[in-house]
Amino acid sequence: MFGPYATMMLINCSHCHTPLQLPPGASSIRCAICRAITYVSDPRSVPTPPSAPHSLPPPGPAPRPPPSWGLAPPPMPGGGRRKKAVICGITYRNTRSELKGCINDAKCMKYLLINRFGFPESSIIMLTEDERDPYKIPTKHNIRMAMYWLVQGCQPGDSLVFHYSGHGSQQRDYSGEEADGYDETLCPVDFQTQGMIVDDEINATMVRPLPRGVTLHAIIDACHSGTMLDLPYLCRMNRSGQYAWEDHRPRNGAWKGTSGGEAISFSGCDDDQTSADTSALSGITSTGAMTYCFIQAIERGHGTTYGSILNSMRSTIRSTGDAISGGPVTSLITMLLTGGSMPGTLRQEPQLTSNEMFDVYAKPFSL
Repeated sequence: MFGPYATMMLINCSHCHTPLQLPPGASSIRCAICRAITYVSDPRSVPTPPSAPHSLPPPGPAPRPPPSWGLAPPPMPGGGRRKKAVICGITYRNTRSELKGCINDAKCMKYLLINRFGFPESSIIMLTEDERDPYKIPTKHNIRMAMYWLVQGCQPGDSLVFHYSGHGSQQRDYSGEEADGYDETLCPVDFQTQGMIVDDEINATMVRPLPRGVTLHAIIDACHSGTMLDLPYLCRMNRSGQYAWEDHRPRNGAWKGTSGGEAISFSGCDDDQTSADTSALSGITSTGAMTYCFIQAIERGHGTTYGSILNSMRSTIRSTGDAISGGPVTSLITMLLTGGSMPGTLRQEPQLTSNEMFDVYAKPFSL
């Protein structure tokens, strides 16, 4: 599972410094994020790591979505809005970080998008360990390409959804962009060998390219996920439902907004909190607490506005907090150090972030 791209060399983009996977012998590569071309003076001078057993053929130098994913969905008849989604659920099977409910989350989210919001199944990319297509295993490379596919060719009126259920973590920020000094990260299935996906890259890939008239919703069920998209504003809400928008724009002036489009994210917890992977909510099988509460809010008729969804999610988690706190949590660090349980310590509060401030009780919710 960790071997398909072991033969690739990592170099930083000359413009945005995103790590890029350079095929052996290639003298240049185009960045999927900023489209800049980075040249390598003499690729033969860099030793190529030995290929992994059972490795797949490396992809070409241009980071394009695999052909097996197909093209972006065609325009709807009469100019209706097109809908695309990427759904990612990772259980980290047979590792100390193993989770139980993340693929259940992915399947439930797919069902919700198709049956409640009319997403065509052909325009949904599923990334889980159950997939047989090697391009749909949730590796770092495949998740990156899926994020790029999601926004590629988007047009005014399009509705995009990115759902992730798995481990989230943090790492030290040296750019001066984060008020708390830490970047938030997603953990692909191969994070132990390929590293994590940092919020700066998530923002550059899915947020900044959004043109006017396009809407992106992210549903992030992971630890430390409050500002996982690095969006400029966070809705700080108290238990009575009163709220105020916090300004999370970077202190160094870096732009984290869109190119005129709309980006809104629901996340499982604040940046300094952990999220539950538990059977306490469904009573039947393991799910991510955040994904379960998000779907329940919509199914129970609380999905009219962003404020009603956020309130419903928080209320459901609070009402079962004692049960959840005894279950395993999806924190990378706590999973590795404790084997998955921190009885009595888990408290998570779902968060809402956006590229623009708005009245959460007046703005209708729609995917």
